[in-house]
Amino acid sequence: MQKIIIDQEFWDIFPDVEIAVMTAHDVDNHNDTNVPDNLIQTANEVAKKWVPDDPISANPVVKAWRDAYRKFKTKKGARNAVENLLKRAKNNKGVGNINPVVDVYNSVSLEYAFPIAAEDLDKIVGDVHLTVAKGGESFTPIGEDEVEEALPGEVVYRDDKDIISRCWAWRDSARVADTDETKNLLFYMENIQPDRKDDHIAAANALKTRFHDYLNIDINDLTFLNKDNREFVFAK
Repeated sequence: MQKIIIDQEFWDIFPDVEIAVMTAHDVDNHNDTNVPDNLIQTANEVAKKWVPDDPISANPVVKAWRDAYRKFKTKKGARNAVENLLKRAKNNKGVGNINPVVDVYNSVSLEYAFPIAAEDLDKIVGDVHLTVAKGGESFTPIGEDEVEEALPGEVVYRDDKDIISRCWAWRDSARVADTDETKNLLFYMENIQPDRKDDHIAAANALKTRFHDYLNIDINDLTFLNKDNREFVFAK
């Protein structure tokens, strides 16, 4: 049995966060027959509504994440992944098509302004912890060969092998990244703004719906983690 476990060290910093978690199984990441041709293009346009003001940090969804990142140790220049997506959309340099799975979850992330991580479930070693790094834990980011080390006090996702996401929701590990050959996926999507609870629920359900409608995959284990519900079993 494998779980996501959110450690007390995290809740000591962020007691009001909620995280939507779910899994998808038997995915065919080559079949985009039912994925709308304009899915990502439309999502990039919708995303602009979240960042109408300049500078981008003046917009509430971005400001909230900037404020959150000041509460723990981060690598210089680290920004939450959703800020990077929204910035590209705002600057008319939106995200392009990658593969069916990535396009579907990126479309939800853009339209609802929440970060979504998708990890190859079969590559995860042991349990996943959202926790605070002691420092020195290894991490190899997507697209790079050089191994990095987490900073003491940095919020991270890690499994029993190493870091799978640095600076909370900044960069994911190459080791567990979803690829064209990925069959089983673990998703997590964080909400740090309590007043956006309804948006968070809608985004999680949109991801479920799009996996069903576009990829013919039923997701049946959507769960919301919080300080009173800290664990989620993702593999028996």
